[in-house]
Amino acid sequence: MNIWKRSLLGLLCFGLLTGLGFKKDSPDTQRKEIEATTSEVLADLYRQVPGSKDFLKKAAGYAVFSSIGMNVFVVSTANGDGLARYKNGKKVYMRMLSAGAGVGMGIKDFRLIFVFQNKGAMDKFVTEGWTAGAQADAAATHDNQGDAAALAIDVSPGVKLFQLTESGLALQATIQGTKYWADEDLN
Repeated sequence: MNIWKRSLLGLLCFGLLTGLGFKKDSPDTQRKEIEATTSEVLADLYRQVPGSKDFLKKAAGYAVFSSIGMNVFVVSTANGDGLARYKNGKKVYMRMLSAGAGVGMGIKDFRLIFVFQNKGAMDKFVTEGWTAGAQADAAATHDNQGDAAALAIDVSPGVKLFQLTESGLALQATIQGTKYWADEDLN
């Protein structure tokens, strides 16, 4: 396949993933869907990672994102929605988008749970947004304690991350080239 066809196919896939040209549901419907997905993702985390429910309860807050990524030849994209929830119950609806280059083909469904160990880290994430760079690549280490903190990945000061895939907890997460921000239409 020539380069022009590959590029066109990549742009088409990007448009499908980002929802370009599609009518959106009402804001209330979008919020309900995000909250339902958040509940499902947290239930999966609690089932797969012993102690994770207590770990989140002790945190300043958390943010849950559900995303679908696609890699078509040399273009890779991911797009998703999320919900950040402070310990006091305050909710902030969020978006994420990732784009990059890499040879391959496939679709990946993954869920991310950011855990904020202090309010300052969470405030910064919610108000300023966040762009994950290469430094955010990290791997969890298991220290035989069996606790959730040992299985979470340190991505920045005061922020830990769990990544769930269809096969369970990922012990390595690649979140480079991903932008997170508050969704102005839903907040």
